[in-house]
Amino acid sequence: MTDTRESGTRSRTRRAILAAAASVLARDRGATLAAIASAAQIGRSTLHRYFSDRQDLVNAAVVDSFRVVEQATAEAAIDQGPPLEAMRRLIAALVDAGDRLAFLFGDPRVLEEFTDCFEPDLSVPTTVGLIERGQAEGVFDPGVSAEWIQQVLWALTYTGWEAAEKGLLPRHGVAAAVTRAFESGMVVSPAHS
Repeated sequence: MTDTRESGTRSRTRRAILAAAASVLARDRGATLAAIASAAQIGRSTLHRYFSDRQDLVNAAVVDSFRVVEQATAEAAIDQGPPLEAMRRLIAALVDAGDRLAFLFGDPRVLEEFTDCFEPDLSVPTTVGLIERGQAEGVFDPGVSAEWIQQVLWALTYTGWEAAEKGLLPRHGVAAAVTRAFESGMVVSPAHS
């Protein structure tokens, strides 16, 4: 029984460190391990028991952030219902994972250096799949690639997160603003369909 509780505590501590690392590094790429430990509400020696060095922590934070975004996508059930409703659920889920997206996409080197660390769960429906379905049904702009629309979605989500960070947009208004901007540019209007 103690082993289960300890492994549960260890798992929670590891998750807290990874969440803190993504959050802190999204805001300051040069943040120290001490700053990350403080954000995780642990001591630096505890952080070092989990991650031997900064590179080990960043690698783990990248993988964990991809998993968090993947889990948010899975929970949004983007393969169910009309594409526009599924996209709205996805946008809300991505906004909720804003720190993770900002960490992954705020510095292009992160993706260049660490993408190979993550093995996606192929059972989770993809954003590109949702967009392609929406294009086939005449909902999303067929004049650009699904990959391009996905990049626009990520950029809008990142911009919404950044605006909230700077106090330009209330946090509770980010999903609505991102949805409105996305739909203004990527959704085919009835007059054009």
